[in-house]
Amino acid sequence: MPRRTPNPSLMGRRISKARAKPPLEYSLLYTATLCLLAFGAVMVYSSSSAESLLGGSGDSAYFLKRYLFLGALGLAAMHFASRFGLGIIRKATAPLLAAGFALCVAVMIPGIGVTVNGATRWLGAGPFQFQPSELLKVALVLYAAQLLASRPRQIMTLGGLAKPLLIVVGAACLMLLKQPDMGTALVICFAIFCLMAASGARRKDLVTLAGVAIFLVTVMAIVEPYRRARLLSFIDPWKDADGAGFQSVQAMIAMGSGGFFGRGLGESVQKILYLPEAHTDMILAVIGEELGIFGVTMLAALYGLVGYAGFRTAKLARDRYHKLLATGVTSLILGQATLNFFAVMGMAPLTGVPLPFVSYGNSNMVVLLGAMGLLLGVAASGGKSSGLRKIEGGGGERKGAASRRRHGGTRRAGAGGGRRASR
Repeated sequence: MPRRTPNPSLMGRRISKARAKPPLEYSLLYTATLCLLAFGAVMVYSSSSAESLLGGSGDSAYFLKRYLFLGALGLAAMHFASRFGLGIIRKATAPLLAAGFALCVAVMIPGIGVTVNGATRWLGAGPFQFQPSELLKVALVLYAAQLLASRPRQIMTLGGLAKPLLIVVGAACLMLLKQPDMGTALVICFAIFCLMAASGARRKDLVTLAGVAIFLVTVMAIVEPYRRARLLSFIDPWKDADGAGFQSVQAMIAMGSGGFFGRGLGESVQKILYLPEAHTDMILAVIGEELGIFGVTMLAALYGLVGYAGFRTAKLARDRYHKLLATGVTSLILGQATLNFFAVMGMAPLTGVPLPFVSYGNSNMVVLLGAMGLLLGVAASGGKSSGLRKIEGGGGERKGAASRRRHGGTRRAGAGGGRRASR
């Protein structure tokens, strides 16, 4: 009976389909990001529609339209970064860092920076405003990943960590405290700490740096009057419920009144002229009131999925730089989300940090989606398949070397075999 010959075109299509299937980590990150964006669109509309109508704009979907527009820009940046970002990001890191510092300096120049609620953090005019600290924090993570990957021996000493990494990070944090923007400075410190831990820094150095950072944060919180007021309102918000503790108290009321399943979507009471910044920094309180513990838990699970897939991407990455890049971006997103969760639930002082991909925000949305694109790029190119190819390639090299030794292959000049041949 004649044997059937396989169809080459059919086999080619099967192989191409198998190669086109993205790794699990890529799918998890992409799915979680889209779910967070969809969740954010619903909650931004719910938390801002009443304020938009009562504020005089006459359009209940004003913030939703802007959220969708910014989300589209961010998704375009994410897809571009996932496909082409890894090829250009190393060369672009230094210009991005310089631009971040320059723009943060420009914010502090009178007449250029835009002041909102007592903080001067923005550039631009009207609805078109940009917050340079968002660019700076991502640029610092990229710079730290590149520096720690290229100098593995230098990080084994505290002085090697300090020069130049901690000096640059410290200068950036001082600029942010001047704005003031302590929340972003804390997120940066958390991400850099995770990067140093992942790069193999000594445990005693990390403990020392953590102790120094906690001491400096405490001093900064006590010295500055408005930070001291926030710290005291965190300790006992009900003592000044109509003043410094007003936002914390309203957030607690919103979270507590939601129960397990919440009042229902769109049924929040606190968002109507009670809860300040309901669609930005305090959107989690509206989620807790309308969707209850169940909704907050589902949101936390999505961030947990980002953390799992992001750190697994770092573990499976093909080289040291991509490992640290994935660690830094994942830590940045998780650190910001955790700080927002803790602040809204009364477990940390209010810092004004938005919830990644969910809160309404011009700069934060686009910049973090671009950073997520880099993480997706690492997941697509440096996951299991890359690791297997690397192992197979290494095995082939070892096998080829063994074969050459068995069959008397050529050796390098100056090797022992060369000396024996000369004799």
